[in-house]
Amino acid sequence: MNNTQKDKVILGIETSCDETSASIAVENMVLTNIIATQEVHKSYGGVVPELASREHQKNIIPVVSEAISKSGLTKDDIQAVAFTRGPGLPGSLMVGVSFAKSFALALGVPLIEVNHMQAHVLSLFITSKERTEQHPSFPFLCLTVSGGHTQIVWVRDYYDMDVIGETLDDAAGEAFDKAAKIMSIPYPGGPLIDKYARDGNPHKFSFPEPNIPELDFSFSGLKTAFLYFIREQLKADENFIEKNRNDLCASIQKTIINILVKKLQKASVQTGITEIGIAGGVSANSGLRNAVNEAAKRFNWNVYIPPLRYCTDNGAMIAVAGYYKLLKNDFASQSAVPMARMSF
Repeated sequence: MNNTQKDKVILGIETSCDETSASIAVENMVLTNIIATQEVHKSYGGVVPELASREHQKNIIPVVSEAISKSGLTKDDIQAVAFTRGPGLPGSLMVGVSFAKSFALALGVPLIEVNHMQAHVLSLFITSKERTEQHPSFPFLCLTVSGGHTQIVWVRDYYDMDVIGETLDDAAGEAFDKAAKIMSIPYPGGPLIDKYARDGNPHKFSFPEPNIPELDFSFSGLKTAFLYFIREQLKADENFIEKNRNDLCASIQKTIINILVKKLQKASVQTGITEIGIAGGVSANSGLRNAVNEAAKRFNWNVYIPPLRYCTDNGAMIAVAGYYKLLKNDFASQSAVPMARMSF
């Protein structure tokens, strides 16, 4: 592939948690998006930070190599290296940051630091040869939902964003995983709850929704209520979960989604914005997708959701986020260090 002068080829590297991912993008068109998922955590019921960083060290070179080779380009075509600086697990971030700095230095190309949560928002602008979906118009609201974050973001431009609502304690993805653990559903439990919920009755059981002011969220009380409910039912019938698994999954999923959609609807009313994006790992949940699309019909929203492969942590969103920074010549230095907590 011969690139014209205007083509910007970006290598994106993502290592914020337990997925090692690399992507090659030409401007905002993704050519490759390689993800190595770490299976080692399943037996522990959650991500073990030390094991995650070790797995990243094993995976980073093969993943980057595959991303470049399958793109049809060579490393000499790369014009910038974008990487996740934070937020995330310190040890995991260190692997990606160190590799990106070394690789950019060796190639003599600029280095671009990316905020992981901003990259989820910008995943809505990813294009590919097979993707024809429309992108949101500015301004729009983006509900970013993942295992570690739940936010409503007012997006005025590619890097003009404000968080106008966020969780005060636990994230929506964490609530899914905790509920799954209570029901002895293997990690990661969120996708399995979604699977079982499809065959369940979402109205079989009722769980409390928190009364949190304004546009913020809270899921800790819901998790506790669900735990106590299950404990009481098991006292009466030790097979309660097995007998009601699909209905339990459908009911807890419905409650979490109701909380999310109600706040999003409130944000739309307050801001007058009807361009709505959903991003982050939980945006892969079929129940949430269906609920937001149903809400779109009621409230006249235009809804945008990335393809499933760009919902979870991935290098493509880092590459594309890097492209929009490259346009502004917004580069990082070789002194950049990981930031476990990184402001929006």
